[in-house]
Formats: sequence, structure tokens, C-alpha cells
Amino acid sequence: MASAHLPLSPAPIKFGTDGWRGIIGVDITVERLLPVAAAAAQELAHRAPEGLNSRTVVIGYDRRFLAPELAEAIAAAVRGCELEPLLTDTAVPTPACSWAVVERKALGALVITASHNPPEWLGLKIKGPFGGSVEGDFTAAVERRLAAGGITAPIKADVPRFDGRGEHLEGLRRKLDLTALVRGLKAINLKVIVDPMHGSAAGCVTELLGPDASGVVEEIRSDRNPLFGGHPPEPLAPYLGELIQAVKASTAAGTPAVGLVFDGDGDRIAAVDETGRFCSTQLLMPLLIDHLARARQLPGAVVKTVSGSDLMRLVAEAQGRKVLELAVGFKYIAAEMLAGDVLIGGEESGGVGFGMHLPERDALFAAMLVLEALVEGKQPLGARLDALQQQHGGSSHYDRLDLRLADMEARRRLETLLDQSTPSTVAGADVLEVISTDGIKLRMGPNHWLMLRFSGTEPLLRLYCEGPDAERVNEVLAWARQFAEAA
Repeated sequence: MASAHLPLSPAPIKFGTDGWRGIIGVDITVERLLPVAAAAAQELAHRAPEGLNSRTVVIGYDRRFLAPELAEAIAAAVRGCELEPLLTDTAVPTPACSWAVVERKALGALVITASHNPPEWLGLKIKGPFGGSVEGDFTAAVERRLAAGGITAPIKADVPRFDGRGEHLEGLRRKLDLTALVRGLKAINLKVIVDPMHGSAAGCVTELLGPDASGVVEEIRSDRNPLFGGHPPEPLAPYLGELIQAVKASTAAGTPAVGLVFDGDGDRIAAVDETGRFCSTQLLMPLLIDHLARARQLPGAVVKTVSGSDLMRLVAEAQGRKVLELAVGFKYIAAEMLAGDVLIGGEESGGVGFGMHLPERDALFAAMLVLEALVEGKQPLGARLDALQQQHGGSSHYDRLDLRLADMEARRRLETLLDQSTPSTVAGADVLEVISTDGIKLRMGPNHWLMLRFSGTEPLLRLYCEGPDAERVNEVLAWARQFAEAA
């Protein structure tokens, strides 16, 4: 199912928050991709840290249409830069490429993926030698190289391959006690149902937990399907009907279950609790903060985005942890992880990174730690989350609405209105605080806020809301929609 009418002419090559993405056969073609890959490889070599003498660029890919073929094609572009491509021997989660870069002390990685975008999309992510996404100044330099021309010609040759998937899983095993985890899951009678959404994380949880977890772990939608069943491979409730039904059926049959879901390239996570409730990182992050800070006693600050739930802050502060609140985008979290001592950093859209791992979203590692937290608490996910909320200010609900405006002029009018006349009340409640870290966040009380944030490139307004109950959240979002459309 296409997300919209497909364009017939390519858009300019422009990197977004995490890579360059576009429509296969229109924006993303071999002819356009090769010079971008070459420019990225040249910039990785140019910026190599002092003492890093590697000439290796890791290349990985997801399960999308033409992804394996395009990964092999860009290997020739890397070789044309007098660098050494090293290609994964199968589709891999994007974090596996970051892991390989760090383990092998490579220059960086180029990953053919469109992450959670609809099936007609593909793209390129660039990972630096530190094991995370490169920042905006790097991609701006790549764009300047493209504009200047003079990109070297590709050189075809046999490409060395390696087991990127296996190496990543082995790296995770070294950080976890998986034997104890499986034993604990059996002890609390918890079934794990995994939905990789046909993406490149398929089979990874089953392989990690091993044969002893037979009967404990089940996977659905693990086959390769470049159409992703007609939906974008994004871990959102509307796309998870099969997982929700499977979890509810298991619970009804006497075995409570937890559903774990990953996006198309395995860097975002969400979950479904034993009742069938969708649990985004707004709920999973507080659970992970509590587990890592209280149960594991690991050091470091908590980093959240301004769109993250209040519960994240409340749990962190209860454990005596410093909380940093940043603009939306994992790149800001990653920069903080590289700069200081961070326990965990996460964003509302499903990306979570850990100071003891990589400055990178890794949904598989996050999933294992969620299971570890449930075993430690001896409760299924829903019960564990409800108890956590009651300990820290009571229940709250969250939702997000993406509102497409008429045009860029309508967006400018609304921006001006918000700048010159910020609302003093929202849906009948007084605004107590205005936060402008990213967009405008209007706080009406504890666990009660509305955030308005514009897309960087199109007439799109994102509305984020947390409230004491679902009814209030719907009320506030309806008010915000009416406010925006009247501007």
C-alpha cells in the first residue's frame, strides 16, 4: 500500500535526521546512489580520528526490495575511493552495522535501509567510527562533495563478506545472562511473542534465547515480505492487529504473554502487554530506567526528549538520577552519550540507547532488558507498568496526532500565531509553563501537557499529548486540531 501518490521525478538529494531516503526507482536509483555512497565513504576517510588506520567501510542492508543488490553496488563505489568494503552476508538490523564498526575498528558503515518508511521507500544511513549515526555537519559535507562533483568511478570486484548478524548477537550475549533470563521467564510463566514486522530483526530473539526457550518464544511475521503486509514497518498500534490478538489469546488461555515489536531495520521497539495494550517507549523507558538504576545499580544520567513522558523524569529522579531533556531526535541523545556518562537515552518514537552498549538505538538489546526487568519484578508487563505508575504520581495516558496543514503558508501563519500569542489555556485548563526546547510545550500540570512541533521540511504539525486519562488526551488533541485549523 503506497503512502501517497508517487512522484515521477526525483527530489534533490538531501539528508534528513538519519540518512537519505526516497522512492525506489525515482529518488533511489543505482546512478544516484553510487556517487552518494562514494561521497560518504570519502568523508568517513577524511574525518577518521587520529590513530584509526583502518581503510574498511562496513556495508549492510535490510530486507527491502533491491536492498541486497544495491548494497553490493555501493561496495564498488567504496572500492573506487581506494577503501575496502566489507559486506554483511545477509540482511541485518542497522545496529549490527554499528556494532561491527566498533568491534572491527572500521572507518564507519553505510547501510541500505529506509527504516520504518512505507514499502516503496529505500535509503542510506551513515554510521561513524564511534558506532552511531553521523551528525548534520557530516551529511552537509557529503552534500557539498556531491555538489562539487569529481566523485571517483566505482571499481567492481569480489566483495569480502562477514556474518554481521551473528557477530551482533554474540556481542549481545556477552552483555546479558540469557540462561538466567530464560529460566526466569519460565518461572513466572510468561510467553514472549515477537513481531519483527517482516524486517531484518526477524529470528534474532529466538536465536538469542536459544533452544531452551522452545515453547516460551514465538515469532510472527518473520518471513521476508518487501511489501510488509501492506503497512509501513513502524511499531505503531494500528499496524499490530495480529500481534495484539496473539498476545490476548495466549493470556486468555492461561499463559500471560508480552509482545515485542521491532521496526523494519531493528532499531526501534514497542511492546504489547498481557491485556493487548500497546506500550510505546513512553512506558518502556520508565521501566528500563527503574530496572537499570534500581535493580542493576548502573551509573549515569537519563536523557529524554522533550516529547517524552513525565513518568521518565519521575522514575529517574526517584533513583537520584540527573535528567537531561533535549530536542526531538536521537542524534541529540547520541551526542550526549558520546560526551558524558549516560545510563539510558530514549525518544518517544521507539529509539533507545544504553551507555553500556553503543551511542545508537538497538531494539534487540532494549527488548532483552525489558524481559530482564519483567523477570526481576516477577510480573507481566501491564501489571509491572501499572505498579510503576502508581508509585510515581498515578496513571497517565499518551497519544500523538500528525496534522497535515493546507500548505507552507498555513504553517507560517500558525508559527507566527504561536510565537506572538501563545495560548494561556488549553481545553479549559490553565497553562502553567511554556517550554520552547523544540516547538512549544504547554504544561497544564503533572502528567498533563500538550506539545506542538512542526516538521522541518513540510506543512505538517505534530501534536503530542500526555494526560491523566485517555478521555482527557483525546479532548486536548481535539482542541489542538481545532486551534491549528482555525489559524
